[in-house]
Order: sequence, then structure tokens, then C-alpha cells
Amino acid sequence: MTASLDLAHSQLRLPTFLPDATLGVVRAADSRDLIEAKIQAVVMNVFHLMQKPGSSTIQALGGLHRMAAWPQPIITDSGGFQAYSLIRQNPRFGTLSDQGISFIPEGAERKFQLTPEKSIQLQIAYGADVAICLDDCTHVEANLAEQQASVRRTIQWGRRCKAEFERQIQQRRLTAEQRPRLFGVVQGGGQRELRRACAEALLEIGFDGFGFGGWPLDGAGNLLTDMLAYTRELIPPDLPMHALGVGKPENVVACTNLGYSLFDSAMPTRDARNGRLYAYTADPGNPRFRLTGNWHTYLYIHDKKHIKSDEPISPGCDCHTCAAYSRGYLHHLHRCGETLFFRLATIHNLRFMSRLMELLQQQADADPAHAQKITPR
Repeated sequence: MTASLDLAHSQLRLPTFLPDATLGVVRAADSRDLIEAKIQAVVMNVFHLMQKPGSSTIQALGGLHRMAAWPQPIITDSGGFQAYSLIRQNPRFGTLSDQGISFIPEGAERKFQLTPEKSIQLQIAYGADVAICLDDCTHVEANLAEQQASVRRTIQWGRRCKAEFERQIQQRRLTAEQRPRLFGVVQGGGQRELRRACAEALLEIGFDGFGFGGWPLDGAGNLLTDMLAYTRELIPPDLPMHALGVGKPENVVACTNLGYSLFDSAMPTRDARNGRLYAYTADPGNPRFRLTGNWHTYLYIHDKKHIKSDEPISPGCDCHTCAAYSRGYLHHLHRCGETLFFRLATIHNLRFMSRLMELLQQQADADPAHAQKITPR
């Protein structure tokens, strides 16, 4: 039996890839496109949503699911990574303190405040199926003092998030089936002792699952395999772990083999819009197909060699784009700058990712030791 995670809007089969719908939309695609591409869930971001369209608008439109016409699970990211990318790299945009995050987005006329309590309040009010604790994100190459401060603050914020979460659940009288799940985030950069201290403290607080915190790549763009593996080992195997920000196909496979079961990234859809399309090197429906060696490739649709090609993007792909359109036509759309290209390319790359998840689920089914039903605590 494939591992699964029960959520208010559906049961997720694991592992699963969630495209980034940061502002309540996966760019160039609508909810029907996502469903037909067999996407199970999406990730939205409270840091951005509280600015655009704003909390009062989201409430007026009936919450995130109704607003986006998306009937399946939504994970909401807390904004910790956005604080890192905005403030740690551009201090003029705001400050981080033990109280929370204070920031002024570029072009904005007012200051925003995001505390652990407010992050949880917003995520629950928006109707998230999984809420993620506000954390203090760092780069793996940050100095020791910065990593120590990040872990201390992440633990403190995790404790405050859990307390507010429990208060909100009680106040709203949500049942175990109705309530969202709450994930903590394990920080610590490249320091094993800090990763352990953070994981142990968060496990003591108690969460339904965990995320690998911090940028998952080193300065050269290589996956932090050793630290990802070590951090996964710190968390009991019956609790799901989210490899936050991991979306490169080979990295998803590597992290699945390490025990991670949820993934999100803007990379597949951004690559699609830029003409970088994902393709299997053989038909993944063939029983002899394996996710080893050179199992996938990138097809750059602007290449002249595709001008008169009547082949689909990828062998054996069952997406709408591959079923109806040739590489030659997609080359033409891309060259003309037609917006239809963005939609068709996005549909394909998302189906590539969801098909990859199906292959990984089949891999788990073939190994009973990997099959489990994850029951949030």
C-alpha cells in the first residue's frame, strides 16, 4: 500500500509534488488543468497572500479553495523563506527579531508585521489543509553565530505557533478530521549538532510533520544530500517530511530515496514558460523503465531542430499537450510569443512531475518496507 496523508480536502498519496501557487494561482494554468495533469495539491504562501489580494479579500471570496476554484488540498507556507530572501539579503526592506518579521515590500506604502501567531491565524483563516510554522531561514553557508540564532528563534517560534494553533482549533471547534495539520521546520544549516538540537526541541513540542529548513542546495547548486539524509534520520519515519523548495526531477528522486515524501518548487512551471520542457528518455509505462542513469532529459523548444518535428514532447506522455500538439507547433507558439504556449508547456511539465510521483509510488509499492499510512499525531 502506498503511503498516504489524510487531510481535510483529500487523502494525499505519497510521495507527491506540489506546484507553487504562491499568490493563489499556478501561473498559466487553471484548476482544471491541474486536475487533468493529476496534481494532488498545491502550495500557497501566506507572506504574499496577506499583501495580495489581502486577508479581507480572501475572506470575502470564501477562502483560498473557493477563491481559486481548487477542491483539493492546499499547503500554506509561512513566509520564513521569503523573509530570508527579502530581508537577510536586502536589510533595507525590513527586520527580523524574536517577536517576528517586520517588512516593507518594494513599492509598498505601508509596513507589514508577521508574527508566529499571526502566521498561524492567517493560515487557518485562509482554509489551509497543512499550515507551516514560521521559521528563521538561513543559507547553509551562513556563519555559526547566525545558524545558532536561527535555531533558537525557530524553536521559540515553533512553540508559539503550536500554542496559537491549539487555541485556534479549540476556538473554532474543529474536529480531528476538519483541522489542518501543523508542520514544524528543522533549521540548523550545515551544522549537525544544530540540526539535532532543533529537531529534538520541535519533536518535544509535537507536530504532525516536518520540513527541511534552509536552502537545500550549496553555493554550487548541488543538493545537500548528506544533511538532508541526516535530518530525515532525526525524525521518526512515521512522520512525513517535506523537502521544501526541492523540485528538480533528479533531486526529487534522491530525496524520496532518503525518506522525504512532499516536494514543492516553482522550477517545473518556470522552466515550462521559458521553453525548458521535461522528457523521459524512454516510455515510463514500460515495465523495464527505471529511475536510474539517464532516465530523463530537457528539451529546449526554441532549438531549430524542432521546427518541423511532429513528435510529442516526451515518449509515452499522456498529458493534453502531448496528446494533441507536436514539438513543431510548440516551437512555433514559443517563437511567436503566444500565451497559449505557456499553458501547454506548463500542463506538460506538471504531468511529467505527477507521473514521476506515480513511478515513485510504484517503487514504494514494490518495497513493502517503504509502504506506510502516515497518521498525524
